[in-house]
Amino acid sequence: MTRIRRGYIARRHRTKIRSFFASRFCRAHSRLTRSLIQQKIRALFSAHRDRDRQKRTFRRLWVTRINAVIRENRVSYNYSRLINNLYKRQLLLNRKILAQIAILNKNCLYIISNDIIK
Repeated sequence: MTRIRRGYIARRHRTKIRSFFASRFCRAHSRLTRSLIQQKIRALFSAHRDRDRQKRTFRRLWVTRINAVIRENRVSYNYSRLINNLYKRQLLLNRKILAQIAILNKNCLYIISNDIIK
């Protein structure tokens, strides 16, 4: 029986995968198809996992910044009380906005916290 050569479709498929994904990989991961596909799956999995991790990390950063600025002014007042009082007053300021205010204008955050206390 004669050997049948594969057509251009499979080669075109491999080339498409290689051009789209493999440009960022190095050595065999960018040249060998099987290795490339495994690396691609791993990269997509890591990207998905790290998107959740990034949200977590940023939230921790915002909380730390707010707490640091609040504690500078008064030792008795802290982050958890501030957030609790915000919820009681039904003020719609999320942690990201509060952290930005804390960095750019500390006096504004002090004013917000003092108004909440009273």
